[in-house]
Amino acid sequence: MAAESSEMAKRVRNFVVVAIASLLSIALVLGLQTRSPAASLSEMAEATVPLDSALANGKPTLIEFYANWCTSCQAMAPDIQQLKTDYGNRVNFVMLNVDNTKWLPEMLNYRVDGIPHFEFLTADSLESGAAIGELPRAILAENLEALIKRQPLPHAQISGKVSDIATAANPVSPPDADPRSHGAQVID
Repeated sequence: MAAESSEMAKRVRNFVVVAIASLLSIALVLGLQTRSPAASLSEMAEATVPLDSALANGKPTLIEFYANWCTSCQAMAPDIQQLKTDYGNRVNFVMLNVDNTKWLPEMLNYRVDGIPHFEFLTADSLESGAAIGELPRAILAENLEALIKRQPLPHAQISGKVSDIATAANPVSPPDADPRSHGAQVID
């Protein structure tokens, strides 16, 4: 009997070890699937409507000018993803990376001098307003609702915390300027 009891204890111990190993493996796999905000922004951009398609398909459009290094862009990524989930069947979502010189004409056209920069375009691709900087999701949602209903945007020219960028229209920056400062000034 002592042998049977010892064998049963070994089986229970082995079962517990296997169970713990399985839980740790699951935790490890889930942990490895966690993505950095920059990767999330890039993935989100790849999943958006191409600009030329958005301008031609007859739906209102939200263009976001962003950069992977922009902490405000990263902070807003979950809200933008939720807005895309809520409004994606009625509004085009387009993301243009300001670090890609391909988008310089659009940056100049929409006067992008800080990010995140959101342009709201009507179904006819006409400018309806802009929102600049880190803003609450509710503000952007109210603008999207108005855009869908072809009404004036309630927050047509609103600004939050931004990351400054230099463009061809503004090529000179102070030597101590850091685009990641979000407009904060360094006082010596």
